[in-house]
Amino acid sequence: MIRWLNVLANLFPVWVLLACGLALLRPGLFLWFSGPWIVWGLGVVMLAMGITLGVDDFRRVVKMPAAVATGFFAQFLLMPFWGWAIVRFMDLPPAAAAGLILVACCPGGTASNIVTYLARANVALSVVMTLCSTAAAVVLTPLLTAWLAGAYVPVDPAGLFLSMLQIVLAPVLLGVGINHFFPKAAGLVSPVSPLVSALVVALICAGIVAVRADEIKSSGASLAAAVFLLHAFAFASGYLFAKIFGYDATIARTVSIETGMQNSGLASVLARQHFADPMAAVPGAMSAVMHSVLGSTLAALWRLRPAETGASQKNP
Repeated sequence: MIRWLNVLANLFPVWVLLACGLALLRPGLFLWFSGPWIVWGLGVVMLAMGITLGVDDFRRVVKMPAAVATGFFAQFLLMPFWGWAIVRFMDLPPAAAAGLILVACCPGGTASNIVTYLARANVALSVVMTLCSTAAAVVLTPLLTAWLAGAYVPVDPAGLFLSMLQIVLAPVLLGVGINHFFPKAAGLVSPVSPLVSALVVALICAGIVAVRADEIKSSGASLAAAVFLLHAFAFASGYLFAKIFGYDATIARTVSIETGMQNSGLASVLARQHFADPMAAVPGAMSAVMHSVLGSTLAALWRLRPAETGASQKNP
């Protein structure tokens, strides 16, 4: 049973593609999943992530500080830079530009842990990086978004900060608490959590696409190209960033995946709540599809070519 749950969870890109494709063709199928449902859905995803984390995951940070720091800086330096650069180069409309920058300033997504596993990279490091970027994003996402996107649309960093506390930090801490104080209950829920998260994220993206289906069809090509470039550059530069600091292919692949795969559902929810133009939420929906496809493709290629750990490998 658990094996099949994992198989279905690993099909995360398929669920997102199917849901968003149907939302474009038949918006009415997903219009019900909008408004507060999207916010509650993301809360469920973050709670599910928290339930899979324990005290040992936090202890791992102490054991691999250099590798974690490498991934952390790649996440919050490279990704925001690419978002800003692509927006400037492609001259996107203000709402779409703000939405793309918000995607770039969000933390890593839980799907990165699945892709890291499939790529035969360092799963423990991936979990810790996601944990650290999620915790830091409570402060960094509002500040970076206000700095980089403020020239395109009004940004309320205090409002973004409050939303991060409510949507991200509170559910994750609640999940960790359940795991710590009620381990039996967490053990029953944990096998189902990845699949539930994958399906809920697919619903979030489909709900956003359904609301803006006409706009996506009319202006989707340029925005899709921008989202593709954002994630393609992030995957590539994340890998090179780790190699520059002397890490072997296993760690470099992990940093690449963590840099390239964002919490796109969070970006979509924050955009809906804090940007007046609903189009600002569309880059998040497109990002969920794009990073899933690119990440899964990389995982498949890397799985065929297992990484060799070099003798000079730094201890993560």
